[in-house]
Amino acid sequence: MFRRVKSKLLRFLLIAIYSLIILVCAAQLNFLWLFGYSPTKRDIVMPTLNVSSELYTADSVLIGRYFEEDRDPVAYDSISENILNALIATEDVRFYKHNGIDFIGLFSSAISTLKGDRRGASTITQQLAKNLYRTRYNKSQGLLGKIPVVRIGITKFKEWMTAYKLESKYSKSEIVTMYLNTVSFSNNAYGIKSAAIRYFNKHPKNLRPTEAAVLVGMLKGTTLYNPIRNPKTSLARRNVVLGQMQKEGYISNGQFESYSKEPLNLNLNNIEERSNNDSYLRSAVAKWLEKWSEENDIDIHTAGLKIYTTIDSRMQKIAEDVVALQMKELQRRLDNTWRNEIPWRDKSGNILPGFLEDKARKLPLFASLMETHKSEEVVFDLLNKPKKMRVFTWDGDEEVEMSTMDSLKHYITMLNTGLMAMDPYSGKIKVWVGGINHRYYKFDHVNQAKRQAGSTFKPFVYLTALESGMAPCDTYEDKPVRLDFVNKKGEKEVWEPKNADWSFSHRNMSLRWAMARSLNTITAQITRDVGWDKIVETAHRCGITSHLESVPSVGLGSNDVSVFEMVNAYATFMNAGKRSEPILVSKIYNSDGKLIASFEPASKQVIDPQDAWLMTYMLRGTIEEPGGTSQALWEWDLFRENNQIGGKTGTSSDYVDGWYMGITKDLVAGVWVGCDEQSIHFKGSHNGEGSKTALPIYALFMEELYKHPELGVTFGEYPKATVEITKKFNCPSPRIVIPAPVDSTMMQEDLELFPEEEIPLPETIETEF
Repeated sequence: MFRRVKSKLLRFLLIAIYSLIILVCAAQLNFLWLFGYSPTKRDIVMPTLNVSSELYTADSVLIGRYFEEDRDPVAYDSISENILNALIATEDVRFYKHNGIDFIGLFSSAISTLKGDRRGASTITQQLAKNLYRTRYNKSQGLLGKIPVVRIGITKFKEWMTAYKLESKYSKSEIVTMYLNTVSFSNNAYGIKSAAIRYFNKHPKNLRPTEAAVLVGMLKGTTLYNPIRNPKTSLARRNVVLGQMQKEGYISNGQFESYSKEPLNLNLNNIEERSNNDSYLRSAVAKWLEKWSEENDIDIHTAGLKIYTTIDSRMQKIAEDVVALQMKELQRRLDNTWRNEIPWRDKSGNILPGFLEDKARKLPLFASLMETHKSEEVVFDLLNKPKKMRVFTWDGDEEVEMSTMDSLKHYITMLNTGLMAMDPYSGKIKVWVGGINHRYYKFDHVNQAKRQAGSTFKPFVYLTALESGMAPCDTYEDKPVRLDFVNKKGEKEVWEPKNADWSFSHRNMSLRWAMARSLNTITAQITRDVGWDKIVETAHRCGITSHLESVPSVGLGSNDVSVFEMVNAYATFMNAGKRSEPILVSKIYNSDGKLIASFEPASKQVIDPQDAWLMTYMLRGTIEEPGGTSQALWEWDLFRENNQIGGKTGTSSDYVDGWYMGITKDLVAGVWVGCDEQSIHFKGSHNGEGSKTALPIYALFMEELYKHPELGVTFGEYPKATVEITKKFNCPSPRIVIPAPVDSTMMQEDLELFPEEEIPLPETIETEF
């Protein structure tokens, strides 16, 4: 066909044009898989970004993000002119004069390269094409991409085509905005807004010329010119950018002279906030949304969602402050309890041999050192060598001289806690404190950790008694009790529980009084009469979801449960017998601001309203009855305006776990305190009971909360019963002098039902050498 053309010049020109058309078509169609992926028309029309999702409290406070790339796109009019001027002056001075490919720039770059001055010729639009469509990633390369020199040519050609398509679809302002929203600025900052906040704690609209020059200068090499890691090179690069701005007329000579003498003036105050992004609450919400994300095929890390939790930021702050204050004091007490003694002990009080060494063997560092040195003796010598490190303390992170083994001991001997509070009627979770510090202890002690509930489980025994026909005024004698039973192995066993103080009063006591004093003997008698299988069923019906071993000791809290379950179950009492599944997320909006999901709790009547009301009355007995185990609450300012509080303390064997469950007319809350390692605990009741560990956290939390009635938690009496109360419940106990209450289930060794749960080691034990 081309031979018919007489003119050689025209013939070669036609061949070149036809070849170009064929190349374009072949590249677009990925002919024979030679060229790899090229953006389609739809991709060009609707380019997508991985946009971080934002997590808010119910009162619209931003508390975290989910991202693969921490990106928050901004509009053109939200970008400072200084940024635009610095970018164009440095990266693409002819940006407004080309259609995506700057042929003059290409020619100039080629001449400069021949002279030994290598300069890039990619336009801003080409760089946008590369960022948006990953044209240089392996998955974008075809078979020809395996040939080194050809690969570069094909990649460049596809970037040219994509740049031209972008220019044909978008205005210059849209292109430069998309570019600034896609580029990486290191330190997990993607896009100009994240970068402006990360390095200068400003929005991009407010950046000065010097600040804009720092960020634009980073685009040449985000590591080399990182102002945090390499401030000297960053400063030099900033001045190069300022020089370009002066050359192109964006700043005057005088301004250049003045600006180039300024220091970097970084403002990194926001880095600490960003580093704390990974919180207990953020992790809990991510887990909460796993099923929803899967069902709706939405990745919360890239979809740019606005996720609203049920958490009240003000209540959350009060809870976190109280936990920090009280846990610092409790840690001091635990440290004083053991002083220079080794704290990890078995049930008989004997030191556990090789305990710390076994924990060290589970560290990733240990396995790494063993690969190198092949000898445990050598590895432990290294682990015992002191070195400088930073460790978490309640006085802040401290720089100390400590070995890895000392660091390990430091972290595993720290008390931890879990606190959750919810509205019992709506099911909305208001407070979620998963532990003392998420950076160091990732394990969530609200929902992940399960520990023996101790006496906080006893209300399910008394509820079962009410459901069997008993009334709060029915009586049992506080006397020794013996239960004969057959275990799962078919073996006969005898259980003879003792009260926490190892005494028996031989008084006849009402159910309300007995529960208030948390007497193991009467709880055991009721268990015998109603059946332990029935108690298990009752607990599950109220909201306990963990497996419960059906044994005579079930009512004394021998099973492991979570704070989350216990709060849910106690809320059922206050909600007139309706169990409302707790919710942590209320609404989700997409990136366009459209509501795409809302969540309401499923509610089901699981207890007769009369029995539910009677249970709230009986829980008040722990404060009102003689010797009630919650009477320590009178030490706090909690009982104005006839305020009514019900609650239950709990302490597991050997003071390993301390609990407090509290209910008011507006809020149900649960607190657990203990060490993750169950072999480390207080020695006695004076410091180790739930009334001494968990109850003060609850009391301080409520006391502070009552100072802020605008948060919706106020003094007042419980709601009136919604049904007629036909059972006798008003039977005042005799006003007798009773020693300070002791509340511990004190389970015998032969009834230890479950092995110690394996808890992940703290996340930041010093491991560097």
